[in-house]
Amino acid sequence: MQRWIIHVDMDAFFAAVEQRDNPELKGKPVIIGGLEGRGVVATCSYEARRFGVRSAMPMYEARRLCPQGVFLPGNYEKYKRVSAQFRRILSEFSPVIEPLALDEAFLDVTGMELLYPDPLLIAQAIRHRIKTELQLTASAGVAPNKFLAKLASDLHKPDGLVIIRPGEERQLLANLPIRRLWGIGEATAGALAKLGIMTIGQLAQADMHSLEQKFGKVVWEWQQLANGVDDRPVIADCQPKSLGKETTFAVDLTTSEELLTNLLALAEKVGWRLRRAGYAGRTITLKVRFSSFKTITRSRTLPESTCHDEVIYKVAKELIKEIKSGEGIRLLGITVSHLDSWQQTSLFPETDSKRQAMYAAVDRLRARFGEGIVKRGRLLKD
Repeated sequence: MQRWIIHVDMDAFFAAVEQRDNPELKGKPVIIGGLEGRGVVATCSYEARRFGVRSAMPMYEARRLCPQGVFLPGNYEKYKRVSAQFRRILSEFSPVIEPLALDEAFLDVTGMELLYPDPLLIAQAIRHRIKTELQLTASAGVAPNKFLAKLASDLHKPDGLVIIRPGEERQLLANLPIRRLWGIGEATAGALAKLGIMTIGQLAQADMHSLEQKFGKVVWEWQQLANGVDDRPVIADCQPKSLGKETTFAVDLTTSEELLTNLLALAEKVGWRLRRAGYAGRTITLKVRFSSFKTITRSRTLPESTCHDEVIYKVAKELIKEIKSGEGIRLLGITVSHLDSWQQTSLFPETDSKRQAMYAAVDRLRARFGEGIVKRGRLLKD
């Protein structure tokens, strides 16, 4: 049986929702993200992208490129509600849906030939429902695997629809830039370009044994993708791979007191998010970005999963000692991965009942009154 995957990606999702809900914003360059200090762009409308504005760009750079833009902080709760409506539409076309974010998802539509003689018709129907019910547009890619489907959905944005049928893979991929391949970022693309490899087709024909010496065993995964091969299944309702939080500071952190205080605040937020979601994790990763934008990560894997604030903080403190630099720090982040359901771990043994009761009480207060209702003394400002 021929396998068919659809990737559906909402176009400029946050900005499009704002333009839909406020007709005065239609046709204007809408830019959403952190508006103060060192905020970054979360997303922007296609009108803003014509000025060079992009997601993850520092907000001050977006203001420089597009001073006439409409800058908004965004409304995450509203975007989640619209995302739920988006997911409900998808659920009517396939029971096998793998969400990637609020605004995109994979669907496995294999074996639906009796309902739809061509998988392209399914993608057309999904896009029509999104447009008529949500008054938003989405781009979709239809292909025999996840890599090609996601690639196809991005080829004719916005409001695009592309199908890659079996046998068309290599011809379509041949002249696409190497950055279109999953796992190849700017630095790797630059290194490959120095070797004369600038397109996916050139990578597909390259000597992988030579490339392995420079880039490692990951080159064999690149080769598979460069030839349009991807066997990964669509995994319905998969649990998150990690949970975390990062903060960009308006002013660089320069003292150890500032650093430890902010690490503790992050650890508390991450611990709360883990417990609220019902997860604990074994691997704790610290991310540090210096004033020069140099970014370093350090990780440690524990023997048992945790969602305890103080354990996360203790590991983060130990990891920060491994990072040496005379620069100020502009961003800190803590992520916990290798997640398990907390009910299946020994998080709260009988000897730790007081700690269990403390977390339960604090979490009830946070759930009712907000994340910041309970703080440790170190985090209270005069």
